[in-house]
Amino acid sequence: MASWLRGVSMLPFWIALQFLSSLPVTLPGMPTPRQVGRSLLYYPLVGLLFGLLLWLASHWLAGVAAPLHAALLLSLWVLLSGALHLDGLADSADAWLGGFGDRERTLQIMKDPRSGPAAVVTLVLVLLLKFCALWALIEQGAGLQLMLAPVIGRAALLGLFLCTPYVRPGGLGQALAEHMPRRAAGWVLLICAGVGLTLAGWAMVLTAVVFVALRRLMCNRLGGTTGDTAGALLELLELTVLLGLVMIP
Repeated sequence: MASWLRGVSMLPFWIALQFLSSLPVTLPGMPTPRQVGRSLLYYPLVGLLFGLLLWLASHWLAGVAAPLHAALLLSLWVLLSGALHLDGLADSADAWLGGFGDRERTLQIMKDPRSGPAAVVTLVLVLLLKFCALWALIEQGAGLQLMLAPVIGRAALLGLFLCTPYVRPGGLGQALAEHMPRRAAGWVLLICAGVGLTLAGWAMVLTAVVFVALRRLMCNRLGGTTGDTAGALLELLELTVLLGLVMIP
């Protein structure tokens, strides 16, 4: 892996993989803001890698009782991401409830590492719904469909940073927003949307509607997005894709 990392053209992918996953990736040095921005283009590819691993695991678990099958897949999914986006979902849930509509209070609560009741309930509900949706997909004999949610969830981050201001100065999120190649990001997003519509149809339409609604909530409350709300968006859109696949014929 070390020799691959020396290839400059692949470095943004490894940056994306290191940030979005718990896989053991070591970078050859501190990436520049430009390289960090370009790593956004590879987020859907990281999602595809997650999807392939989930599909292979599901194939290997064929014959295992559906509830246990679904629980093991969900555990792998969480482990692969290091619960990064679940943390953002929890922080956003606490902030949205405790912020009482106030922008500065909402941003302040997001920085608090402690989790309140809203965070716990939100995490339980989202994970429960993901588990049930995976169970239903397994019983329906879904295979390659398992790959779609991780890809679309991470592609949605491209769309979010493409059209939404980043409201916290400094840090990784600002580098992503300022140095993302916007034209290339638009093409990547268009390709992902086309593949999603081809494979999932109305489930993707539902996902787009949820994306627009969540983005509007962020903009109305905060004037843009943060790393936590981006993570929350990813988790909720992954859930939406799964539910759409199960519930929409």
